[in-house]
Amino acid sequence: MRVYVPTTLPGLTAIYKAGELGPGPVDAFAVTPALREWYVSDNIEELEYAALSRAAQASLRMLAGEPQAPRRRVVVAVDVPDGTASADPDRGLDASSLGAVRIARPVPFARIAAVHVDSGDAEADVAAAADALGAADVGDDDARFTVDGADDHELLWYATQEIPNIVGGET
Repeated sequence: MRVYVPTTLPGLTAIYKAGELGPGPVDAFAVTPALREWYVSDNIEELEYAALSRAAQASLRMLAGEPQAPRRRVVVAVDVPDGTASADPDRGLDASSLGAVRIARPVPFARIAAVHVDSGDAEADVAAAADALGAADVGDDDARFTVDGADDHELLWYATQEIPNIVGGET
């Protein structure tokens, strides 16, 4: 099962140094029954993209709480055995938890399939989005527009062997 773990560049550095994502529980996003129902799609690539996008939104929330972190969203794609990640069935179709899963134990670095990171070109929009989150959450339409602007930037895909280069400036 592919899961998408939101983090930040300092978080990715910590994962790299520790050799694992953890400690558990690890919050992530995946193609869950609720996500499938919400997006009404059978296309697994579209559904995985939706889960990745949910993780990118969670990464943005992390950035809002870490003002010192570089303003780039980071999502770690991890392959875990089926049944390892579990969704909370009580949250059902709650829009805020679509695709949310939890992994009880730390995940070894070897399970990382790829890393998705914003390019440097996205930093200004991501910074503005992180700053606007609070106002967007309470209904400010202009702030929501700013937050949605971060989604205009596609996350770049990196192979696991590129992680040392990504975190090179973070160590």
